Amino acid sequence: MTELPEHLRKRAEAARQKSEDAKAAAAAADSAAPEAAAAPDAADSGIPAHLLERSKAAKAAKAADSGDGGALVAASGGGAVATAAPPPMATGPGGHTQRLLTVVKSGSIQDIKSTPMDKVHVWPHLLAVEFVAALVMTAFTLIFSIFVNAPLLELANVNETPNPSKAPWYFLGLQELLTMFHPMVAGVTIPGMGIFLLILAPYLDKNPSNRPEDRKFAISIFTMFLMFWAVLVIIGSFFRGPGFNFVTPWTSGLFFEL
Repeated sequence: MTELPEHLRKRAEAARQKSEDAKAAAAAADSAAPEAAAAPDAADSGIPAHLLERSKAAKAAKAADSGDGGALVAASGGGAVATAAPPPMATGPGGHTQRLLTVVKSGSIQDIKSTPMDKVHVWPHLLAVEFVAALVMTAFTLIFSIFVNAPLLELANVNETPNPSKAPWYFLGLQELLTMFHPMVAGVTIPGMGIFLLILAPYLDKNPSNRPEDRKFAISIFTMFLMFWAVLVIIGSFFRGPGFNFVTPWTSGLFFEL
């Protein structure tokens, strides 16, 4: 149920009280007047008095409902009193006098919260991790040098070729391929295909994310490339003996100088 505004309700009550007072005054005046005065008027018009009173009351009610009179005429005992009618109230859709424009959530209008960004500070986050990694690698190198003997060799003799003659570790992969394929295939075709695939990797996988779980395709290609060359280097280093023949390091010995 729609509640009326307080000022309109008070104004309607004042108008109603004023109308009742006017009706009471008109009734008192009519009761004091001689009854013969009303008889000639009714006789002249030819309409009974009670019908005239009913017609005036209907007109007054109609004027009050339509709100176009600006004055309310109340008839009582043949007398008419003009009273001020309450002002018309503006109504919205469905007859409602109040409308809800919008609902605004409580809080500030401006968004002052900072947007989270995927970044960390160089110090102390990045430098601390790099420093710890450097300490771990230094400790590993120290322990490795204690248990592995790596003396300096004598000067190379141009008249005596060592057996087996191995390339540095970063070229042992290519040397291992030469034992399996033609030099054109082992030295040009296979390395060229690997480099070409690495060149195409950024164009095949255009995912802008830096997270490993979102770059499975690119990581898979690079992992296979590293594993391929790592296996060849390990075989050429530890499983190739005199004549570059296949040997087992735990029975024939280690033919590789670190």
